Amino acid sequence: MTETFGTRLRAAMDTRGPLCVGIDPHASLLASWGLNDDVPGLERFALTVVEALADRVAVLKPQSAFFERFGSRGVAVLEKTVQAAREAGALVLMDAKRGDIGSTMAGYASAFLDKDSPLFSDALTVTPYLGFESLRPALDAAHVSGTGVFVVTLTSNPEGVEVQRAAVADGRTVGQAMLEHIAAENRGAEPLGSVGAVVGATLTDAGADLAVGGPLLAPGIGAQGATPADLPAVFGAALGNVVPSASRSVLKHGPDVAALRNAAVQLADDVRIVIGQNG
Repeated sequence: MTETFGTRLRAAMDTRGPLCVGIDPHASLLASWGLNDDVPGLERFALTVVEALADRVAVLKPQSAFFERFGSRGVAVLEKTVQAAREAGALVLMDAKRGDIGSTMAGYASAFLDKDSPLFSDALTVTPYLGFESLRPALDAAHVSGTGVFVVTLTSNPEGVEVQRAAVADGRTVGQAMLEHIAAENRGAEPLGSVGAVVGATLTDAGADLAVGGPLLAPGIGAQGATPADLPAVFGAALGNVVPSASRSVLKHGPDVAALRNAAVQLADDVRIVIGQNG
């Protein structure tokens, strides 16, 4: 790939609308689709989502845990899902939230960001709480392969506060320090950097400077309670770089392909209107 992930993501957001849809085949969703909680049900679910959405949404985000729970056969379905989604034109963000040090982090990076891997994805979620520099193997691998990294930064779960809002020695919060690291990685990148931050859409106040020069993945739209109308208050001047992420609010419309498409297109249009009005 000659283009960076940030360039490809910006183009996808501008043409398809700024929306990421999760592929989250947990047991209750499989049941609501009339599928068994087994590998054939998993495959039917995942590939139906790909069929419905991969040619029209900017980003698809498989949650690896829901595939891994079936062992090697589940991972094989994940490989097939990633390949099919990318071939249909969607950018694939692997939601694996990996975080470790040294050779272990390099191993995770190789699994998801190496072009020769069967799980090769356009981007990967990572956790920085062993220190931002612990992510260096993934950041370096992404730079080489033209992929992206989304750093879990400010989440809306109550437990996140004790780490993300804690103060470091100079008085900044840990979350703000991570955002500044991300901004440094993206410095000079146009039109969009390839290192993003994960910032919950359900936050009433991010309490930090979100101008990181890269994409801001915003989970929480739909079933978790946030709406597109909430985005300006959380993201402010950085709104134009937000990639809202929805899962259950779209996936509940399956297994009907047309219904899945309609739900995703409507949500993308709603987001586009909010960003356009406030951009």
